[in-house]
Amino acid sequence: MSTQSKAGNGVERPLSPHLFIYAPSWTMVMSVVHRGTGAALYFGTLLLAAWLIAAASGPVAYDWAMWAFGSWIGRLVLFGYTWALVCHLIGGIRFLIWDMIIGFGEERRLLALGTWVLSGVFTILIWVVGYMVK
Repeated sequence: MSTQSKAGNGVERPLSPHLFIYAPSWTMVMSVVHRGTGAALYFGTLLLAAWLIAAASGPVAYDWAMWAFGSWIGRLVLFGYTWALVCHLIGGIRFLIWDMIIGFGEERRLLALGTWVLSGVFTILIWVVGYMVK
């Protein structure tokens, strides 16, 4: 099946736009990451609910939950959840800026890169402060 169509003058044109004809840009990648972090937050919130249920169920269930979240795999999941939360928040702020019809010029790339960089910096900062308070 061909993805090309012949126009009346014999010129081949694509039947419909597809991802493969576009070069990936930072705004395109961050849009996909924003959707992915939203989905990850859904599953991470289920873990948060499980922790709250364990806390309400008694000391045995709470100790088990704290052991699970305190293991290296649990901390890695919590770090990912923190990053997803911060990245989704900053991405939402970027979309809010775009909703005000600001940032569609050359600063588009800077906003997308800023989302990526700031989410990493803020996530690390949150974990550092968390360990300092502990």
